[in-house]
Order: sequence, then structure tokens, then C-alpha cells
Amino acid sequence: MSAALPSGAPRPLAKPPEIAEFCGVPIGTVYQWSSRGGGPKLIRVGRHLRARWSDIEKWLDEQTIAA
Repeated sequence: MSAALPSGAPRPLAKPPEIAEFCGVPIGTVYQWSSRGGGPKLIRVGRHLRARWSDIEKWLDEQTIAA
């Protein structure tokens, strides 16, 4: 998945519901990651949580269990 749109514009930051859906977890888990740590790197934009898609994908790659 590319971090940029075909036009070259940066991809919008992911919102908590998008993060939860992409990772297959409840939205409450995303908010727990924010307050307790864990999960992908989250960015606070004013009162809102956001994440870069590249950080989400990197974090998921780091969670891979070796066979």
C-alpha cells in the first residue's frame, strides 16, 4: 500500500475507526493504545487521534510471528 495517492498528494491520516477496521480490533482498543501505549504510533491533532498509514503498516509488520 502506497503512502501517496496516484496524483502524488499525501494520503490522508487514518482516523480511529479506520485504524480499528484495518487492524481488525474494536475502536476502544485504538483508544487504549493511545492512553496505555502499544499499537502503532498515533498522532494527536488538536483533540483528535490520527495515524500515518505507513506507521500502521510498519507496526503490523513488526507483529508478525515467525513460524
